[in-house]
Amino acid sequence: MTRRASGQRDFMQKANKALFLLSCFLVLQGASFAAQPAGKLPLPRFASLRSGEVNMRRGPGTQYPLDWVYVRKDLPVEITSEFETWRQIRDVEGTQGWVHQSMLSGKRCAMTYPTRGIVSLKDSADAQGNTLALLEPGAQGKILTCKGAWCKVQFERHKGWLKRQDMWGVYGSELIK
Repeated sequence: MTRRASGQRDFMQKANKALFLLSCFLVLQGASFAAQPAGKLPLPRFASLRSGEVNMRRGPGTQYPLDWVYVRKDLPVEITSEFETWRQIRDVEGTQGWVHQSMLSGKRCAMTYPTRGIVSLKDSADAQGNTLALLEPGAQGKILTCKGAWCKVQFERHKGWLKRQDMWGVYGSELIK
């Protein structure tokens, strides 16, 4: 066994300490990059169901039990979290669960609130505008554009304007072109 000189030992201790600190820094940096991957879309955000049959699971994977099966294509949902290819969603009634990303679409859809009354689809973005149609609670349509407090939407064959506050599927200050 050889004995190192005191100067060599001090140098090795400092080098090991520096290497340890550098390793810790890199691990922490890697963790922060993993928590915020580049190119991800913001959360939360709205999407819609791609199919007329979508399984909602208790967790992010096929090994988790089914909680719900949605049977309404284009139903607007809010994506609240992501894990690999799975998205945690919330529907208009507050039900939450996980669906595979392939079952979601970026198409912007809207739904009148199921627990509120009938709302008027207007011919202009103005409360005094003419009523084109009366939309029942739970009516489902497409969002065409949004600006200010109003969105231009299409519910079946009717195109018109609806207040943001009267529908699920768009945030209060979100701009949709």
